[in-house]
Amino acid sequence: MFSANASHDKLKFVGQLKGYEAVRSGGAGLIDLTQRGRIRVGGSEAVMFLNGLITNDMKTLLAKSWMPAVFPNVQGRLIASVRVLRLTDENEKNPIFILDTEPTTHQAVLKTIERFTLAGDFRVIDVTADTMMFSVQGRSAAAIVEQVLNVPAANLPANGLSETTFNGANLTLIRATHSSEDGFDLIIDAEHGAELLKAMIDAGAVLVGDETAEVLRIEAGIARFGQDMDESNVVSETNLDDAVSFTKGCYIGQEIIVRIKHRGHVAKKLTGLFIESDAVETGSVIKSTEGKEIGRITSATFSPQLNKAISLGYIRYEFLAPGTDVVVGEGAVPAKVTEVPFVSGSWTELSRDHHD
Repeated sequence: MFSANASHDKLKFVGQLKGYEAVRSGGAGLIDLTQRGRIRVGGSEAVMFLNGLITNDMKTLLAKSWMPAVFPNVQGRLIASVRVLRLTDENEKNPIFILDTEPTTHQAVLKTIERFTLAGDFRVIDVTADTMMFSVQGRSAAAIVEQVLNVPAANLPANGLSETTFNGANLTLIRATHSSEDGFDLIIDAEHGAELLKAMIDAGAVLVGDETAEVLRIEAGIARFGQDMDESNVVSETNLDDAVSFTKGCYIGQEIIVRIKHRGHVAKKLTGLFIESDAVETGSVIKSTEGKEIGRITSATFSPQLNKAISLGYIRYEFLAPGTDVVVGEGAVPAKVTEVPFVSGSWTELSRDHHD
């Protein structure tokens, strides 16, 4: 993973600039997301069971769309952050969903939902090993997807998905970002994954390595489980506001989450910082300019787009205002609180149009 030690990382990044520039400069980068967990859920009682386990409202999720959600525990703390994909319904009484989650929370999600398979018509199949998943990110992503799949990808809304085929294999296409740029995720049977990967590259997508993908993630202000959030965090601290419905019925952990909402704010929250040095590391303590400890860095990197070090971190509520001066680490490195994303790419435009 990239640190914010830019004197070393700038040199290291030279060999990765092609993928980074493809995403940030109008082209398209290709990220392998196969290690993420993918769990297929169905049954006439799937909506009911899932709605009692996650923070978002399953009843509002239409076919051919997706939404973010969180599995909380009874204390309102995170078990996992997921995307819930609703595929084309076999019929109105038997919807099919895919839960997409990070590698570190794959087993936690599976364990949480599997215990309900004997309680009613609720079927769970882990399809992670049987599928592969890639993401094309950048302004040219839609054009490349359309060239390879011969589908009108650009017509998908920001939270849309479609089911199509690639050389006879079933494929799920999801419009989503991992970089703040426009993008599409593609889920396909594992035996056809290499063929799809080659077709995307042949169409102009540039491979993006894990370290470059991490830089793009931090620039986009996207929290990562095990890095920027874990089971010690209350959902409301993690900037996952779009993953929570405050109008749905009862679910595990709801009382705590709603209580915090009505209280007005959490004691600390994940935010961004501009760092005035290249030597800030993950885990560094954040202090006020008076020397009071007020938080901690969770992710740090050097942003080529901004030509400066940036980080994500938790800061106490009274210091969260953008522009607040703070210091970081043992060397009291000057830093400034900022909103995320650090880089507003083409996804911002797409999301605005979708919400309008």
